[in-house]
Amino acid sequence: MPTLLHRLGRLAYRHRRRVLALWLAAIAAVVGCMLAFGGPGKLDDTFTIPGSQSQQALDRLKTDFPAFSGTSAQVVFTAPAGHKVTDPPEQAAIHAALTAAQSAPQVAKVVDPAAAHAVSADGSTAIAQVQYEVTSGGLKSGSVDQLRTAVDSAQQSGLDVQVGGNAAQTKAKQGASDLIGVGVAMLVLALTFGSLLSAGLPLLSAIAGVATAIAGVLAFTGVTAISSTAQSLALMIGLAVGIDYALFIVSRHRAQLAHGTTPEESAALAVGTAGSAVVFAGLTVVIAMAGLTVVGIPYLTVMGLSAAAAVLIAVLVAITLLPALLGFAGARLKPRPRSRAMRREQALARTDGRPANAGERWFRLVTRRPLITIALVLAAVGALAWPAHSLRMALPDNGTAPAHSSERLAYDQISKEFGPGFNGPLLVLADTSHSADPSAATHQIVDSIKALPGVSAVGNPVANPAAHTALIQVVPTGGPADQSTKDLVSAIRGDAATITQQTGATIGVTGTTAVSIDVSAKLNAALIPFAAVVVGLSLLLLLLVFRSLVVPLKAAAGFLLSIAATLGAAVGVFQWGHFAHLIGVDKAGPVSSFLPIILLAVLFGLAMDYEVFLVSRMREAYVHHRQPLRAVHEGARHSARVVTAAALIMIAVFASFLGSDSLMLKQIALALAIGVALDAFVIRMTFVPAVLALTRHAAWWLPRRLARLLPDLDIEGERLQHRTGQPEATVHQLHPTAGR
Repeated sequence: MPTLLHRLGRLAYRHRRRVLALWLAAIAAVVGCMLAFGGPGKLDDTFTIPGSQSQQALDRLKTDFPAFSGTSAQVVFTAPAGHKVTDPPEQAAIHAALTAAQSAPQVAKVVDPAAAHAVSADGSTAIAQVQYEVTSGGLKSGSVDQLRTAVDSAQQSGLDVQVGGNAAQTKAKQGASDLIGVGVAMLVLALTFGSLLSAGLPLLSAIAGVATAIAGVLAFTGVTAISSTAQSLALMIGLAVGIDYALFIVSRHRAQLAHGTTPEESAALAVGTAGSAVVFAGLTVVIAMAGLTVVGIPYLTVMGLSAAAAVLIAVLVAITLLPALLGFAGARLKPRPRSRAMRREQALARTDGRPANAGERWFRLVTRRPLITIALVLAAVGALAWPAHSLRMALPDNGTAPAHSSERLAYDQISKEFGPGFNGPLLVLADTSHSADPSAATHQIVDSIKALPGVSAVGNPVANPAAHTALIQVVPTGGPADQSTKDLVSAIRGDAATITQQTGATIGVTGTTAVSIDVSAKLNAALIPFAAVVVGLSLLLLLLVFRSLVVPLKAAAGFLLSIAATLGAAVGVFQWGHFAHLIGVDKAGPVSSFLPIILLAVLFGLAMDYEVFLVSRMREAYVHHRQPLRAVHEGARHSARVVTAAALIMIAVFASFLGSDSLMLKQIALALAIGVALDAFVIRMTFVPAVLALTRHAAWWLPRRLARLLPDLDIEGERLQHRTGQPEATVHQLHPTAGR
């Protein structure tokens, strides 16, 4: 692979104008497809879980009760102090508002509060149900806004009017906060390279890759359901890895220029060496993200494939477009004589035993007493991971929406006046086609449900005699994300066999709340098998790369420590509420069900990035002089600075998404930012060198029989170095194993 990439880098450098033109044409073509077939207006945030009871019942609702199969909104009317919604003036205002709502786009049915018995006991609040003819994914971008406009007349009459419900749920939106992450990345790159030109190239190539990826994702919105969270995740991952991968190649290129390599040969060599590690690291992220498809939830599948596509494009940009851009820059990227960058490169060649930079000084400190370092790391990680034992997962609802949003105000008012369960009623679909008396069977089902714990109210059944089905609305005592609601769903399903035996009818529990519960249950069940696959894959990949037993085991253990500590931190912030107000979260609640499995996939790939770029340099040094402690220090000398810069850039990019209104995206962003910080600085740059220093020669041992069976991947391009004809001193400064 290094030889192939070396040729590709040289080809892109020599034909830079053609390569640039091809990429610009590709970007234009993808953007054209997006405008023709898709676009942001067609994003679909609908959750589905094929094969589940809730989804099967929901699919049948579309034929038997089409008015109830779409999404819905709740219009909450609150009378001013001293008035009631049942007073004639207030009734007239509500009636006028609901008449206008009936004419709003895509509205199938408006249920009056009086008809649905949705007036509070004190007469202060009334809830009107607005049923749409489509699911939330089929709602046009302005439909809910036009509903708000339609009911605004009641607001002008003195009533407080808030629109909530599933149709009004907050979607992932990003504003100018994205630019903060890019700005911080530019600052880190400028400090790393000491040159604005060198700092601009990684940003330029990353933006080109992200533009291609996001336009490509949005182009498919016309043919498949793609969520706003999937788009945001692809943007987040694509931008972070795009900058980092380019950083690794450009830093290697500048180091080689500083030691006298010609620009063309340096660009080709940088792509052949650092580019090989980029390809390996990128493919691990792609495999992990694409592996989310095995869970069997379309929403998660699209998220995984979108992020995988963004990473794949970032890799292609790094090994084709970036060397072309290096060709346009030419020798101008070479550090100036007596500049700070040149002095830093000269320090890397120091042989007097003194540390060359802060990275090497840190590695020397943590390896001085490796047992103490390991004990301190385990204690710190254990403390951070402790909250994870109380991890509670659910899908976000309007109860965790921004505090002053209309959907949150509606949710809180409903909870106050009617109970939290009114925000997430269950729908029980009864098939009475095999019942001797369908009406009696339906009423018996109602009585059975009323007797269950956790039931606040059961509505009057709605029958469809032609289809021999009945629809029953059940209001739980708890909210949509409460454990009591999950227990109630399980209890109703547990009584299904008894009901069938007694009445001949079959029942299914559905509705948005039931679908969310089923999605969470399936994700929980898939978490351990997926984690086992990810850890097993990391062991296999690192065994191939480093040809060692200790290095993969240590890397996998470090990955698990990172995951545990990150989940603990997420629980502490979002579930326990510690420091949550600092990121705009005013109410603690469950962690998103999607977070752990997404964190496993993404952090696995990023952890392998840092492991490869750090430990590969250590392995080269060890093979050259067989001194394990010196190898750890030399590896830090050459790679700690660039890995630190890469981690800081990723943290900045992820943290910039904390400004999103979507709680799910906010949780993912914070978890990834914390996870990268922990994995890069605590695990890879503290725990790993301490373990390698403690195990010494055993860290690089591999049984001979296994060594003969495993292929030598040559990720760092050692053999390529021998064929390039570089001066021996330069080769040894950049690659300690060369000439062994």
